[in-house]
Amino acid sequence: MTTTNKPYNVRASQIRPDWHVIDASNRILGRLASEIAILLQGKHKPLYTPHLLTGDFVVVTNASKIKTTANKPEQKTYYRHTNYPGGLRKVTLDQTLEKHPDRVIKHAVRGMLPHNKLGRHMLTRLKVYPGDSHPHEAQVRGSLKARNIKTEEPVGKEEA
Repeated sequence: MTTTNKPYNVRASQIRPDWHVIDASNRILGRLASEIAILLQGKHKPLYTPHLLTGDFVVVTNASKIKTTANKPEQKTYYRHTNYPGGLRKVTLDQTLEKHPDRVIKHAVRGMLPHNKLGRHMLTRLKVYPGDSHPHEAQVRGSLKARNIKTEEPVGKEEA
């Protein structure tokens, strides 16, 4: 009797999303965004399937306290167009962090997710808040494998 090795196919009914709370204070933007993208895609799970929504919900707090490397606050520029002639608008990272700190993290994570309908759906599971509190306590407590991801130590050397 011979058996063939077939990959395990996951059904959508077998997937149970968890909730993760990440404190973004003193975290580097790109490294945090890549960690969030992995959680949203579900690549940390053994049941990961590229064509299904296997990822978890991610709640990011303290988005206004995020750090960047080098001169990015002054030099990194976000562009958008109003669809009118001469309507190109430029905003620096520093200006965006002052007004909308949640957009900085969402923009960085969006670039690391698949650029299709599934990627847009994954992005809806990302909840970003500039302060310490968030309205998802009930979901986080109700989740079986919910976890708080602690902050890393600041990367730069402190001068004495």
